[in-house]
This record gives sequence, structure tokens and C-alpha cells, in this order.
Amino acid sequence: MTTSDPEVWFLTGSQDLYGPETLEQVAGQSTMVATRLQASGDLPVTVRWKPVLLDAEAIRHVMLEANADDSCVGVMAWMHTFSPAKMWILGLEALSKPLLHLHTQANVELPWGTIDMDFMNLNQAAHGDREFGHIQSRVDIRRHTIAGHVGDPRVRGRVANWCRAALGTADLHGLRLARFGDNMRDVAVSEGDKVAAQIQFGVSVNTYGVNDLVASVDAADPKGVGEIVSECLDLYDVASELLPDGDRHDSLVDGARIERGLRDFLQAGGFHAFTTNFEDLGGLKQLPGLAVQRLMADGYGFGGEGDWKTAALVRTCKTMAHGILGGTSFMEDYTYHLVPGEEKILGAHMLEVCPTLTASRPSLEVHPLAIGGREDSVRLRFSADPGPGLVVGLSDLGDRFRLTANVIEVVDPDEPLPNLPVARAVWKPEPSLHTSAEAWITAGAPHHTVLSTALEREVLEDFGEMVATELVCIDMNTTIRSLQQELRWNAAYYRLAGRL
Repeated sequence: MTTSDPEVWFLTGSQDLYGPETLEQVAGQSTMVATRLQASGDLPVTVRWKPVLLDAEAIRHVMLEANADDSCVGVMAWMHTFSPAKMWILGLEALSKPLLHLHTQANVELPWGTIDMDFMNLNQAAHGDREFGHIQSRVDIRRHTIAGHVGDPRVRGRVANWCRAALGTADLHGLRLARFGDNMRDVAVSEGDKVAAQIQFGVSVNTYGVNDLVASVDAADPKGVGEIVSECLDLYDVASELLPDGDRHDSLVDGARIERGLRDFLQAGGFHAFTTNFEDLGGLKQLPGLAVQRLMADGYGFGGEGDWKTAALVRTCKTMAHGILGGTSFMEDYTYHLVPGEEKILGAHMLEVCPTLTASRPSLEVHPLAIGGREDSVRLRFSADPGPGLVVGLSDLGDRFRLTANVIEVVDPDEPLPNLPVARAVWKPEPSLHTSAEAWITAGAPHHTVLSTALEREVLEDFGEMVATELVCIDMNTTIRSLQQELRWNAAYYRLAGRL
């Protein structure tokens, strides 16, 4: 994360009507709820409790503070008692950070034998949160509502998903992305409106000459290059020809030098995502394969062939997935296995697939690359581990951006792939390959994607809401007719909303 210690602020609504004794209990119980969320270890952020809010000016002030604090990635609000919603109008209108409405209460069970009106007046979130929900709808603010007790792991899991989406949104806003060269010539989907993307998402995309990168590679510190070589020898199963006494060891050194120079360039410019293009390699000896794979493993976003939208999305998904099992990588649907009843997709992308997709030890190899016109490239080779996953792509439709996601199951290849010299993933898409492919194409979704075996679908749904971007999800319930209707409804909505 670009924010070293991200926080979500915990806001509690009440009013002066109840008197100091009741308000002390409100503060104590809301502190307990916030502390329980923090202590669970489920959330990828620090939960920062704020004093109970009693009037419109205090609410507006804390919202403006949240906007101005870079460590705050979102606010979580709970109406412990009844907080008249007109007090919240100015604050909600001022808020620019994501909002989670947590509809909960301090107790799990009702004390049936002792319950009295004092208890009822103190514990009336069922009443107060409905008032708050009304004003959120009246103000028309984007938010997510989660109902349930924080002692329930399902509730905490959903709150954690929302926090991950908030992290991704915050990281994307202000992300600096470097393009080395332009996009692949005559390709449509990797083009896009970079100004519109900065307005909507906050990502800054700028192009640098490939020879600016070459200069950084040429200036790479030999000691740093040697450290990368040593690390590779330690982490991977290195082909004998790349070992220090092998006849291709220089290829590994060249790959390490590209990585060192690329890292130096990105770090110096504050970039956390980048693109390359095999049509524009300048003075680079190799297509950056190993360097890209290892940088993605460290959290950088990447897009091949100048695809800056996918590079930004890879970075965002990696931020949202940080700290949980599974991997996230740049990906491309490459070819199909069309045996009836056994249909699968084989995905890869020349050299650039992230090794976080496997828990096994990748092999480090060097092979010819019949594209780009450069020396043989070093790369990590492996197959992605089986398990549930998602593929998601970002496309520019001209009048808006669209996220398209497909629920998948990553599987082992049917047989070994001894002659395929690149990292790859094999998966079964929901609801079937035929419907998935038809739906993906109907949605105008890109051929470059992010594959994640870490993220849950709800994270993407929350993220789409936070960045005000259409999300089309292809799953077991998808039919082409229903998808066509959804796309038409979405087109009408977004075109209308864009004019308001």
C-alpha cells in the first residue's frame, strides 16, 4: 500500500436527548464494537474509533477530517440509538471517502426477563439505522449496508471485504503508472481515455521513452544486480545453463540487470504500475519477462502491450488481496480445450504471469521468444494452483468504463505441458465455456484480464460501487438473454446518470 497504516474510522450516531448517563453507555458500547472488530484480526485495516456524534456540525467536521486524512480509506457508521437524520445531511454531502453502514447492536440476545424501557432506549439501532438508511437514499450517496452482529464471522468477513475494496479504491486514487512506449499498434482494447480514467479513478498514466528505461538499466548498480541473481538462485529451480558455471548464465545476469534498472526507475518516480510493449523495446536486450514477474509478485501492477487499464487493475486487485491466501496476476485467454463436457481455457501471456498463482517452486529457464526481435528471455515457468478464482477486465466503452468479471475454477492441466515454455493457468469458467465466452464478448470485455485466486466476488462488487463503475458478473446464473437485458438496462442508467 502507498498508505503505510490505513484506517477505517468508526462513527457512532446518537443525540443529546438521552442525557449524559445514557451517552456514556453509548460511547462504551460503540468502543466495544470497534475494539471487537479490530481485535478479530479479520480486517486489513486499523479501526479507529471516533467520539459519539450528537449534532450536524460535529458530523460535518468529522467527515471533512476523514476526507483530508490520507490514512483514512473509508468510514463505518452505526446509529447506536436514534440519531435524527437531518443532522447527517451536510456531513454525507461533504464525504468523499467510501461509506459502510454497519447495522448492528451491542448485544446478541435480548434479556427477555429484565428488559425495560431504559434498555429499549439505549439499544434501538433497529430504529435508528432505518432513519439513517432513509437519509442516505434521500441524499443519494453511494454506500454499502451490512446487517448483523460483529461476533458473527460472516459479518466480519463481509466487513473485511468492504475494507479491501476501500483499500483498492484509495490506492488507485493517486496511483502513478508508467508506460514504456505506446500500446501495440492497431489494437483497440488497450486504448482508452486516460484523462477520463484520472477523473474517475484518480490514476495518473504517462508515457516514457523506452530508452529512458534503457538508461536506468545501463546505470544499474552491479551489486544490486548480483543480489537479484543470488536471490533467483535461492528461490527458484534454475536451469543448469543459467547457473553460474552454465553457458547461458549471462542471460540471467541480463534479466537481473533489467529488473534492477526497472525497479530503480519505478521507485524513483513513485510508480506502482507499468506497461511494456514488445513492439517497442529500444535498447533492451530481452523482453522483460523475469523482471515483470518478480515485480508483480512484489505488488506492482502490469499490463502487456501498453495496456494501462489492466496494469492499473492488476495493482488495485493486488492491493485488495494483500495478506490473504491465493495469487493475483496479469492474464490473457489464449486457447481452448473444447472436448464436450470438459471445456477449459488455457491462459498465459508470453512471459508475464505472476508467480503468486502457485505455492510450488517455479523453474527459472531461458527460451527463444519468436516475437520482439531480441535475445532469448529468462522467465519463470509454472502452472497455477487449482482453486476457485475470478477473472476481471476493465474496458473503455467511450461514454464510460465497464468492469467485467467471470467466476472460475482454476484446475490442473489434463496432461503435462513439457513444450510450453511459459507460466500458465487452466480454468473452467462459469456457467460454461460457451456461455462465458459469448457473454464476455457480448459485454465488450477485454482480452487482457486480472486472474485472482485470492479475491472474493463481493470485494469487486464493493469496489465497483466505490468507483462508480459498472460491474457485469458472469456466473452460474448467467444466460445470454439475461445478460443482454442487463447490458441494455445498464446502458440506459449510466447514460442518464452521466447527464445529471
